[in-house]
Amino acid sequence: MRTRVVCLALTAGVAGALAQQARMTDGHPDLQGTYDLATLTPIERAAGAQPTLTPEEAAKLEKLAAALKKQGDVSIKGDRPAPPKGGDGSVGPAGNVGGYNTFWLDPGSSYTIVDGQKRTSLVIDPPDGRVPPYTPTAKQRVAALLSRPTSDVQETNDPGLEPAGSYDDPERRPLGERCLLGFGSTSGPPVLPDYFYNNLHQIVQTKDTVLILSEMVHDARIVRMDARHLPKTIRRWMGDSVGHWEGDTLVVDTTNFTDKTRFRGSTEDLHVIERFSRVDGRTLLYRFTIEDPATWTKAWTGEYAWPATDQPIYEYACHEANYALGDILRGARTREAEEKAAKEKR
Repeated sequence: MRTRVVCLALTAGVAGALAQQARMTDGHPDLQGTYDLATLTPIERAAGAQPTLTPEEAAKLEKLAAALKKQGDVSIKGDRPAPPKGGDGSVGPAGNVGGYNTFWLDPGSSYTIVDGQKRTSLVIDPPDGRVPPYTPTAKQRVAALLSRPTSDVQETNDPGLEPAGSYDDPERRPLGERCLLGFGSTSGPPVLPDYFYNNLHQIVQTKDTVLILSEMVHDARIVRMDARHLPKTIRRWMGDSVGHWEGDTLVVDTTNFTDKTRFRGSTEDLHVIERFSRVDGRTLLYRFTIEDPATWTKAWTGEYAWPATDQPIYEYACHEANYALGDILRGARTREAEEKAAKEKR
């Protein structure tokens, strides 16, 4: 497993000095590096919770997470009995036949640190740390497409209990399962933690182009600097990203999404604005703002720290010819046949 190093925020003076040292030949800050996005901080804040944790609260929760991880990391006994047919619904190898223990997972071990404080949510606006409500029209649209997963669907241990119709055809399976985009919007934009594994992202920067590579699945997003957006007739899985500098902050403006991604139920008119800035020599601050008046009652913003890591990015051997997808659909048809036969015997 990887060893994570979380960088605490430095004083403004030290951070400023470090930022001045790390610059490209064109004079802009050097944002290049590999970053580990794993965090315990959820996207939305629990109802009634404070925006930040005290050191004591954070230590207690992080200790609990470590204990649960250690318990889940215990090797599965080779002489264990076979799990029941279809799994037993629990978390672990029995709950999802063919699953594995948590040694192979990396959901995060600490809370994200911004301005020296450990945050309880990525969302900072609205102030309650919650994503704004859907518009009435969006509620109807999302309900009508319930069995078609959005692009931020996480990988799950659910042993086949998704909503009715979820296995009717390949396009009703999550984009990550289809090897098109990473689970949990880790491909972006916005770039969100996966809360599962494969948390690394790499930034490669030139004067005219910035590359953001996601470890989960295979996605490489190209940001064209100081360019115009493509015509609205051209739609992309991760949208059309155009960047510019505002002082020492890289601002990435993304439009031209396809309606096949539907981040959290959004429309193809989703507009994402991302801001990347260097906090210190080992940390970036990533901020994103989401706009889609046809989906949410107001725009919303989140932010979290991207700590640098020296660990390598691993290949996620997943591709568009994913043969497992056929097995998933065949398994669904077999289950349907078995259920039909059982009803006929009654």
